[in-house]
Amino acid sequence: MIKENVSQENLDVVADIEKDLRYISAIIKQKGREILSNYTITPPQFVALQWLFEDGDMTIGDLSNKMFLACSTTTDLVDRMEKNELVMRVKDPNDRRVVRIHLLDEGKRIIDEVIRKRQIYLNELLQNFSSDEVLNLKDNLVKLHHEMKDK
Repeated sequence: MIKENVSQENLDVVADIEKDLRYISAIIKQKGREILSNYTITPPQFVALQWLFEDGDMTIGDLSNKMFLACSTTTDLVDRMEKNELVMRVKDPNDRRVVRIHLLDEGKRIIDEVIRKRQIYLNELLQNFSSDEVLNLKDNLVKLHHEMKDK
């Protein structure tokens, strides 16, 4: 009987964690949109630029898969970003049939600025946390992220 209570307690704690993560995610998303409102890019364009910034050049298909979008939607997104000189299409030197999306300096500048502003916002929120609490939070988030990637 104790095991059932512990399991229910665990389920309740997990439910609270899921709820908190959902709320945190929504707040971060909203704050990110507020920051982006000062730029000429849309949230989906920011996500695309982030993927290119983190993973390097990739095809429309690769980017579509990472963003969970149809290739036609991603093509339209890239067209607009290319028009604004954030990215450019380049032929793969090993296979001329393959076209990759390359992040340009202006795209990198926007990503750098927006991420810096998001980090400043988070740093302000963490002012009431001790150094140990911040490190523990980071370690636990890294651990959770690895568990999610591995499953």
